[in-house]
Amino acid sequence: MNILSNILPQTPATPSNKKRRGIEIKSQREIDIMRQAAKIVATVLKEISQMVEPGMTTADIDAYAEKRIREMGATPSFKGYMGFPASICSSVNNEVVHGIPNPKKVIRAGDVLKVDTGAYFQGFHGDSCITIGVGEVTPEAAKLIRVAEEALYKGIEQVKAGNYLMDLAGAIQDHVEANGFTIVEDFTGHGVGRNLHEEPSVFNFRTREMPNVKLRAGMTLAIEPIVNAGSRFTRTLRDKWTAVTVDNALSAQFEHTVLVTEDGYEILTDRSQV
Repeated sequence: MNILSNILPQTPATPSNKKRRGIEIKSQREIDIMRQAAKIVATVLKEISQMVEPGMTTADIDAYAEKRIREMGATPSFKGYMGFPASICSSVNNEVVHGIPNPKKVIRAGDVLKVDTGAYFQGFHGDSCITIGVGEVTPEAAKLIRVAEEALYKGIEQVKAGNYLMDLAGAIQDHVEANGFTIVEDFTGHGVGRNLHEEPSVFNFRTREMPNVKLRAGMTLAIEPIVNAGSRFTRTLRDKWTAVTVDNALSAQFEHTVLVTEDGYEILTDRSQV
């Protein structure tokens, strides 16, 4: 889940969303707990990717995700966060992020479906997003999904202690633009741990407007490029959550929770490991 504080409603701090200052370096004990939280997220998203089919509603997927998260001993990170009403964000086609599940929102063959979810387990969050091509999608949609996922891994490959956020941001941007797509700049990734959103902001494009933080072992980052087929610009609907592309072009997103290590990284929400 990817927050822009200037467009979303604010709620009083709670144990799971209270604001903390500074970048947190996780201890080994905290990392071990985060591995468990992230494994729950990875498991749920893997199961969803295998079960989605035309005719389901986004509310069906939300109900399944909440049920599975709770069965594994965690609580949904998103539900109630800043007033968000569901356990997943389900964004379809031109919806960029923060789509609200709806029993009237029927998934159809050819849709580009983004499913973003988080799990809060023993005081720590895991956070991840996938994009699913439902049934047979157009060649453009298939390429968009592929490039968005490749861009995530291009960024992750730059993660290790001593590198900088700009290293991964530049790798993501270069791959996306080389393939003829655009990076959404209205939303960024973030640190993740005790809080769903922590410092630093993890941007996906070159900028001098945000700190170019040096990575340190023990940092845990939610890296999440959002890639549009057309304009990079977005607008927010009247529900004050759902962001859509301004030109109605398709959008795709992938996200992993990643641990920075001394010599590289560990993808905590790796679906291939569940």
